[in-house]
Amino acid sequence: MQDMLNMNQDTNCAPMLTQGVRLHIQDRYVVMDNGIVQVSLSKPGGIVTGIRYNGIDNLLEVRNKETNRGYWDLHWNEIGGKGIFDVIQGTSYRVIVENEEQVEISFTRTWNHSLEGKYIPLNIDKRFIMLRGSSGFYSYAIYEHFREWPGFELGETRITFKLRKDKFQYMAVADNRQRYMPFPDDRSNGRGIPLAYPEAVLLVNPLDQRLTGEVDDKYQYSCENKDLRVHGWICFDPPVGFWQITPSDEFRSGGPLKQNLSSHVGPTTLAMFLSSHYAGKYMVPQFEAGEPWKKVFGPIFMYFNSAAYGNDPLFLWEDAKIKMMVEVQSWPYSFPASEDFPKSEQRGNANGRILIQDRYISNDCVIASGAYVGLAPPGDAGSWQMESKNYQFWTQANENGFFSIRNIRPGDYNLYAWVPGFIGDYRHEAVITIISGCNIEMGDVIYEPPRDGPTLWEIGIPDRSAAEFYVPDPDPKYINRLFVNHTDRFRQYGLWERYTELYPEGDLVYKIGVSDYRKDWFFAQVVRKIGDNAYQGTTWKIKFELDNVDRNGIYKLRVALASATLAELQVRVNDPNSNRPLFTTGLIGRDNAIARLGIHGIYKLYNVDIPGTRFVKGENTIFLKQPRCNSPFQGFMYDYIRLEGPPTPC
Repeated sequence: MQDMLNMNQDTNCAPMLTQGVRLHIQDRYVVMDNGIVQVSLSKPGGIVTGIRYNGIDNLLEVRNKETNRGYWDLHWNEIGGKGIFDVIQGTSYRVIVENEEQVEISFTRTWNHSLEGKYIPLNIDKRFIMLRGSSGFYSYAIYEHFREWPGFELGETRITFKLRKDKFQYMAVADNRQRYMPFPDDRSNGRGIPLAYPEAVLLVNPLDQRLTGEVDDKYQYSCENKDLRVHGWICFDPPVGFWQITPSDEFRSGGPLKQNLSSHVGPTTLAMFLSSHYAGKYMVPQFEAGEPWKKVFGPIFMYFNSAAYGNDPLFLWEDAKIKMMVEVQSWPYSFPASEDFPKSEQRGNANGRILIQDRYISNDCVIASGAYVGLAPPGDAGSWQMESKNYQFWTQANENGFFSIRNIRPGDYNLYAWVPGFIGDYRHEAVITIISGCNIEMGDVIYEPPRDGPTLWEIGIPDRSAAEFYVPDPDPKYINRLFVNHTDRFRQYGLWERYTELYPEGDLVYKIGVSDYRKDWFFAQVVRKIGDNAYQGTTWKIKFELDNVDRNGIYKLRVALASATLAELQVRVNDPNSNRPLFTTGLIGRDNAIARLGIHGIYKLYNVDIPGTRFVKGENTIFLKQPRCNSPFQGFMYDYIRLEGPPTPC
């Protein structure tokens, strides 16, 4: 802790008390300067070309073109058309605020019909803010589509920073996910060998020979939105940190569990706002002609810190986490000038308590401690997972089930929830209208999770993740040493190939009361490799005993999927060769979580009625078949499976 104190004393505190913010306007550039950091932007493009801090002339990669250093970008297409990548360049520049306490500048690009097919039909206003005494700067943007403009699809939008590779070689994404990273050169020029997809590269002759034999893949460093608050890089000479802080999820798509990229080899730091990663094309918003839309992305904060030589540079990460908490507590910021960003007094709050009602667990309501509760645009239960056009506001209930969702933008919402330990999704039917300054008391919200009868058996934990199942060690040829004996061991490359090695002859068989899902249930039902680029579907068996069978009753099989990728789940009971399955999902899912090293994608719950006549007294078998097999990445991750007996009298 003393080292931490020493470090903070050496983070350029002195100028904070004296120098105000200054704006230097040149022919082709504009520079924001508060005496701690100087940020240069192209004019009128609004590309961050330089960041001067702590004696380093530019933290960004000076060998890159100026348009490839710090920029907003997006990926879009006309409806039905080819995708277009666009680094957003402003065409006009103006000063919004300029005084000693704050500078805010705007770079706008306006659209008209002469640009149809060339640029996305949006007006885009990129803003940059610097405050007195602040060791960094803020950025946000306002995207707007007018009713009379053509439709389009927006696949991705983000802010990207490319850092100096000669300075920033240590990356930190979380307390347990930080390391020395390969150089970008290691991924090509004979130093790296591409693997099953371009993002994954085996390092065979890296500049740092200690990394020989490791796999680099940017998806190894993905994070769920709820955990993606601060990430970045550390330079050791001089000791400097470069951090991207996202204080709120309200403008991100897909809710708290949506996974996004963070930092990765480059050295690159991203602020992701909208992407289809771990969700698929269903996450890509489509805007029709005649559909007006406006959204504010951000502000996010780019934070820089430094330490004195001799202090542990890794404390820069600890300081960045402290700064992140300060930024979170300051949300919504009071200083953005745009009227499209409502301040705290213009927002509303919603409070309540969430309870569980399941008579097969208790005659009384059970407190839903740890429940995820959120406001998102009106839709069906669970629709928040795929929502990508507007805003969402989430919190977690405390140990007594109480929740408080604060600083909600005015608008119409549904209240949604899901509860770890219980299947399904809750949606409050009434639309909740938030107005400025409101404080809505919801009272007790009661969720009745899907349930028809008593639990006969269950596999896994209903938590929307496959992490509790068996995740094998990686092939020693394809390893990232960071994830050895790690809680996120599922982020190793190539784990899908281990299934064929572990089950060379027959598929997985799980016996209720004997097998242990932590050891005997592979984390993903993937295809079996039978040759070069040749695969076959798999059929998993669940064997269980029934002492008695109610032949007149209906049993219920609940199958909660944590992920699905171009797969089909067929359910058969006691007859694996029946032409028609008792149940099939049909072709579902574009999560791609298997290839992208995630342990979940989009949650899906299937409820299968099984007539009692399908069961026999004694041993029974349920067959779970996944027949689609054109790619090694087709398959499922299960979250939880439960068989319920027929309903019993109250």
